[in-house]
Amino acid sequence: MEALGCLIFSPLTSLSNSHKEQSLKLLGSTNSFNPLEISSVKFRIQKNNRSVIRMQVVEEEYELKQMKDMAAARKRWDAMIREGKVKVLTPREAGYAIQLSNRTLLDVRPSTERQKAWVKGSTWIPIFEVDSGFDAGALSRKISSFMMGGWWSGVPTLSYDRKFLSKVQEKFPKDTDLIVACQKGLRSLAACELLSNFGYNNIFWVQGGFEAAEEEDFETEGPQPLKFAGIGGLSEFLGWTDQQRTAAAKEGWGYRLVFSVRLVGLVLAADALFLGAQQVGRYLQDLRSY
Repeated sequence: MEALGCLIFSPLTSLSNSHKEQSLKLLGSTNSFNPLEISSVKFRIQKNNRSVIRMQVVEEEYELKQMKDMAAARKRWDAMIREGKVKVLTPREAGYAIQLSNRTLLDVRPSTERQKAWVKGSTWIPIFEVDSGFDAGALSRKISSFMMGGWWSGVPTLSYDRKFLSKVQEKFPKDTDLIVACQKGLRSLAACELLSNFGYNNIFWVQGGFEAAEEEDFETEGPQPLKFAGIGGLSEFLGWTDQQRTAAAKEGWGYRLVFSVRLVGLVLAADALFLGAQQVGRYLQDLRSY
């Protein structure tokens, strides 16, 4: 948020002068201008500045609310585990329970992660799914998510599936032993809380999620390793995630070379775009001068 604040506020000090110069050029002379038109420009700039400030305040309040909600949720989850309502399993213990005891693994990840890799024989019922709405509220959430790091991590905007509990109940009676897992362990904890409150009393939570699992812990299917199912965005493209660094240490230079080439290509593409933008700017300036 601080970084976003810097991006928003740093141009504001010079915004007024630049808009004045542009308006004067459009009027044809810097020595003769209409004061009423300049004052309307000032009014628009001040109005835009107030809108930007309001937007930042809303973003900060939203982020603070999220932090408070997460802190409260963690307290509830800790109490739930202490009271034995949910039992904790490591990924390896969960793998043994599935293979040796035929227990059910409930995968609550969104489709973007599930389609990359999954545990063989698991049941998939997402607690949060990719938000496919295009109304004003959904678009606002998507833009905020992208600006707050979605472009880097590739994590999409998710929304709670209100039919989650009914879908679970359709498949499993409330006395079923359910091993609940997600990619990192947080969404599965939220699912465990809902299931416990709904009357399920044999719930097991996979601590750390699939990201904490080793290859031999589960029998998996899908085009990617299970550990990689939660990564995406520019960080995945450049190989700058923890999972890819671990893989690079095992695979050696051949694996690292792929991402080094991608990085060089990205830098060259950005440089080409910058030079192209400069050329277009000069071309437009020449057109104006004629």
